[in-house]
Amino acid sequence: MRITHLKTNHIDNPLGFAMDAPIFSWIVEDTPDTVQTAAQVLIGRDAGFEQIIFDSGRVAGSGIDSLAYRPPIQLQPRTRYFWKVSVWGETESAESEAAWFETAKMDEAWLGEWITPDWEDRRIHPILFHTFELPARAVAARAYVCGLGLYHFTLNGQKVGNEYFAPYCNAYDQWIQYQTFDITDRLVVGANRVSVVLGNGWYKGRYGADGGRVGFYGDRFALICEMRITLEDGTEQVIVTDPAWQAQPSPVVDSDIFDGETVDARIGWVAPVPEKVRGVRPIDLGLSRLEARRSLPVRIQEEIRPVRLIHTPAGETVLDLGQIMTGWVRFRTRAPADTCIYLQYGEVLQDGNFFRENLRTARAEYTYIADGTDAVVEPYFTFYGFRYVKITGWVGDLNLDDFTGCVVYSQLEKTGTIETSNEKVNQLFRNALWGQKGNFLDIPTDCPQRDERLGWTGDIQVFSGAACFNMDSAAFLAKYAYDLGKEQAKCGGMVPHIVPMANLPRGGSSAWGDVATILPWNLYELYGDVAILEQQFESMRAWVDYIRSVDDASGGRRLWTEGFHFGDWLALDGDDPDSRRGGTPEDFIASAFYCHSARLVAKAAAILGRPAEAEAYGRLSDEVKTAIRREYFTPTGRLAIPTQTAYVLALFMELAPDGCHRRVKDDLVTRLGKDKTHLRTGFVGTPYLCRVLSSNGANGLAYRLLLNEDYPSWLYAVNLGATTIWERWNSLNPDGSISSTSMNSLNHYAYGSIVEWMYRDMCGLNPSSGVDGAAGFRQALIAPKPDRSLRWARARYRSAAGWYESGWRFDEAGQLTLEIAIPFNARARVVLPAARVGEIAINGTRSQDGEPVGGGVALTLGAGRYTIVYMPREQDGRAAPADWI
Repeated sequence: MRITHLKTNHIDNPLGFAMDAPIFSWIVEDTPDTVQTAAQVLIGRDAGFEQIIFDSGRVAGSGIDSLAYRPPIQLQPRTRYFWKVSVWGETESAESEAAWFETAKMDEAWLGEWITPDWEDRRIHPILFHTFELPARAVAARAYVCGLGLYHFTLNGQKVGNEYFAPYCNAYDQWIQYQTFDITDRLVVGANRVSVVLGNGWYKGRYGADGGRVGFYGDRFALICEMRITLEDGTEQVIVTDPAWQAQPSPVVDSDIFDGETVDARIGWVAPVPEKVRGVRPIDLGLSRLEARRSLPVRIQEEIRPVRLIHTPAGETVLDLGQIMTGWVRFRTRAPADTCIYLQYGEVLQDGNFFRENLRTARAEYTYIADGTDAVVEPYFTFYGFRYVKITGWVGDLNLDDFTGCVVYSQLEKTGTIETSNEKVNQLFRNALWGQKGNFLDIPTDCPQRDERLGWTGDIQVFSGAACFNMDSAAFLAKYAYDLGKEQAKCGGMVPHIVPMANLPRGGSSAWGDVATILPWNLYELYGDVAILEQQFESMRAWVDYIRSVDDASGGRRLWTEGFHFGDWLALDGDDPDSRRGGTPEDFIASAFYCHSARLVAKAAAILGRPAEAEAYGRLSDEVKTAIRREYFTPTGRLAIPTQTAYVLALFMELAPDGCHRRVKDDLVTRLGKDKTHLRTGFVGTPYLCRVLSSNGANGLAYRLLLNEDYPSWLYAVNLGATTIWERWNSLNPDGSISSTSMNSLNHYAYGSIVEWMYRDMCGLNPSSGVDGAAGFRQALIAPKPDRSLRWARARYRSAAGWYESGWRFDEAGQLTLEIAIPFNARARVVLPAARVGEIAINGTRSQDGEPVGGGVALTLGAGRYTIVYMPREQDGRAAPADWI
């Protein structure tokens, strides 16, 4: 038995994160035991646990929950706590390694003050620096730092930490994050020099909608820093930002998130240049907005090598990284002094030449002016979305070994994987994963390359489920949800279109604003931690109250018929060729989400022990559903809106009148037939389309849509060489030419939501409903829905409860084999499609277990590995049909 993946508030050993109370989680693996018989948690002030401050004692059964255990302790500021857990099964036990977390300043007053360079030109990027003496060796030292817009923090010439883009992206007018660093090993006895280089970033540079605006949040560089240093004699020395600091121009001449960066290495980094050194002065930014960090570190997570060097027909020199990615190219140069090396980044070639018109006004470039030394070069304050890099000004022969692609995203662990017998489907899965990596750089963006890169609420609403299967996204999305709540509070409950909303103070669209309810519910259901519902409940409720206020102002019919909506964005069934909103009426979409969000608030209230609100919002949801049935369904149960998305929403959100569910499903199938079994859905309908088909007896149609290769389909892009998910179904034409440049990203994860269907339906991995307290995969529903259009498929997922596996394969005779793994202390209801009781072999032994259900057999299984073999049959004994519809 091993205890692994110990996390505090869903983060590995968090240093200086916002934390009112710790929440511990862990996983037990590598054991033949199936059930936890007892557990114990210890918290100490030292790694050896000689100073224990909390001991749960040995608690029998599952009284200590590995998904989210909250020890009743009072936290102190600037304090490191160590914790470990012991777990007992039926036959063996284990004790974990020690994990730790360290609090930030919490409610402590700041001793430092905000400072800014004492010069008038606010465009000059400064180095703010200070020299101080230590009379003895430091045994513990922390730095609490925030620099605006972005900062690069060094001590004695060495970068502190390995993260980029601190203090990260959020609604700076509401809150500003500071970071905590362990600087003990960076300090020396004697003279020490602290330097902080500042860049523009989201705070001060060009950022926002419609090409952005320069300096929306602020127009001056600023720094606050407090270093607490404990010396070996026990005394403490405190170094803070104050007027004693100095400033000089940095080699970063210019920086911008959209446009790139210019570095002049001739200016120099380390030694002060006397004639350029200036003082600093205080700047009144206040301290009330400073909060401990919530953003996960953004780091170089992977490195890839260029796959080829291209000399284009236009005479350009272009690197091909072989993969659309987010980050930059690091290069080694030995260029003579004054050489200007110029890089331009783009996603696609056109006619064999470098192309970046789809980046719109984003210049996406990097300029390096050499100082004549051997240098390894990479940007400090910008990133790019790209596959190709055009290089100008290189001196001598260009060697691919001198270039490295640095893949940059937030610190997220991969938790899920999908494999099938179809390599094109496998590539589709990889494309969605790369789209997530490329757009999970501190905030979930729509795209990482053009003059946008915004936290669009609709995109993450539709993709959040897939995201949480692919990678451990709990802490990442909780930070985004926190920021959403901050922005929403400014807007009377309305959810903005983008978070942070920067220069776009508009919102209130259905499906986009419903991220306020759907995102926290997905996080709760998949991770089993009620803290996200506690954090977001007021936001969830405020959103539904906002919708109700719009409803009341327009007559109180319990329909949402007013306001701006994006509709079924980029759907293909609209009558107006100039509209991007599709053919499903916006009032139907809005009313459907009104009903759905009210129901989610009711569920969350029930989980949180708020029965009055659970009843009130449940009643509201029922009233909206009744109004929808009256307005949009005929007396015979026909949905009066004959679009794929309308049928899908009616089925997924259970809007059809009683007894009419089958009719709506049949009409959806008929609609697909009229559409030649091709999707016509946009951002609203696509995430639910295959899930609805597989859950309503049309599984074969879901596979047909998955496996279509002509436009519009997922594999159309794969066949054209896509390595990420596109914004449009036809971002490229069949000949490889770009279909448009005004709004056409080749790295846009929304349609990657098909991956959630792969996990939940193709491979059948689902958490039990969170309403019964079984969220987080402590109890699971494993209900794979195979189809003979694939020979085999399998998923592996590290849930909050541990590793699940679910895979299936057909042999040549048509016999079906399921391979299932259920983690320690978990249980699953396993539904075997087209099976009959008594005709199933489990781990080589014929079994009489199970109960008939929905044309198959349901089993209840505990932890363990299972191989289940049977010949799929209809209930009358015939072999199941080949199309598995």
